[in-house]
Amino acid sequence: MVKIGLECHVELTEGIKTKIFCGCLNKGNDTPNTRTCPTCLGLPGAKPNFNKAVLKIALKIACALNFKINEEMYFSRKTYFYPDLPSSFQITQYEIPLGTQGIFENITLRRIHMEEDPGKLIHEGNQVLIDYNRSGTPLVEIVTEPEFTSPEHVREFLRKIITVLEYLGAYNRKSESSLRVDANISTTGARVEIKNIGSIKDIEKALKSEIERQKKHVPQEQETRRWDPELQTSTTTRTKETEEDYGYIFEANLPKITISKEEIEEVKKTLPELADRKIQRFMQEYAMKPEDAEVITADHNLAHLFEKVAKKIDHKLATRWFVREIPKILNYNKITLEEWKITEKDIIELLELLQENKITETTAQKVLEKLSQTMFSPKEYITKEKLTIVSSSKDLEEIAKKIIKEHQKAVQDYKNGEEKSFNFLVGQIMKQTRGTAAPSVVQNILKKLLKN
Repeated sequence: MVKIGLECHVELTEGIKTKIFCGCLNKGNDTPNTRTCPTCLGLPGAKPNFNKAVLKIALKIACALNFKINEEMYFSRKTYFYPDLPSSFQITQYEIPLGTQGIFENITLRRIHMEEDPGKLIHEGNQVLIDYNRSGTPLVEIVTEPEFTSPEHVREFLRKIITVLEYLGAYNRKSESSLRVDANISTTGARVEIKNIGSIKDIEKALKSEIERQKKHVPQEQETRRWDPELQTSTTTRTKETEEDYGYIFEANLPKITISKEEIEEVKKTLPELADRKIQRFMQEYAMKPEDAEVITADHNLAHLFEKVAKKIDHKLATRWFVREIPKILNYNKITLEEWKITEKDIIELLELLQENKITETTAQKVLEKLSQTMFSPKEYITKEKLTIVSSSKDLEEIAKKIIKEHQKAVQDYKNGEEKSFNFLVGQIMKQTRGTAAPSVVQNILKKLLKN
């Protein structure tokens, strides 16, 4: 039986300028080992100073994931000797974390705690380089119980937890280090940990790979492995430590943290409407199918933009475009909605023309594609390029006669019962009119001419 537990490390750099225990910037100069100071380099005599902004966003995440918040907590030193940890201990929470006993998507969450990130190890051939720019970056770690039974279940869980983090402003999907996952997996032998997996796609591959490996080689002792996304395999790094091996002790250079019940309730009041509740509201308010509501609410920016557009455009038309056309543009160009910078004004302008039957669906799609490359007024562009629907029967009849004359073989094939030849002729007329003809009118005119 497969049992999988997760340790999800969320990098808290969205809206938090400095590291968790010093004043070094979380972002900026990416030249290795430039955003550092004696504290995040673990130099003797340097002391940490807690960044309260980290607690604010960590508390929001804990509340959103239904954790029981501890009103008093403190930091500890987790001792281990590894080159990415210059002080030979990590400042984290162990005995009393920020929260315990959470629940999300029917998975029990064991704990959530704040901690500092170690440095970054860069593997190049037979050597390992270290960049300490990341050392001291604020993290929250979310630990689940081993209740997953398949890689697919893990993938779906992570997809939904990322959505929550995005709604809270704690996650940037364009940043590779926004979420890193350690997966603990056992099948029939000892538990194996695969560390620092950087994407949902990779964690599913890593888990499937490890399940197959354990079928062939049953682990006899706990070990830690490193996933290599290029080689699509994992390698042993060390024997897995137990909690006792880390020798946790109280971090005496940092004070205890206290949070009142009133403060916790205030944070809960500031939580935005999260995706699960938005799905239910969209289904009720806009008569959406559950699967359509899930697609739109999976991106909080997309959901926000949809609601602005739906105030001016028929919500059924808006839903169709926000479920199909807009995500298609984002996926094809590998951009986020923020990077695209398209506004509700642009989309409303385009969909109003479609709604009023002034342009065809094909024209609207092509204009949207062009908008993904450069911004302009859809209405002005369509007028300038003469892309409004050609509905004059006289004009379309002349074009249809010309197409019939030029494609006699297709005409004969249609008369012999080949329906696809009729679709070919329709396509030629649409091509001639640059997609501006009303398809239903074209079909009627063509059938009439072919019959005669």
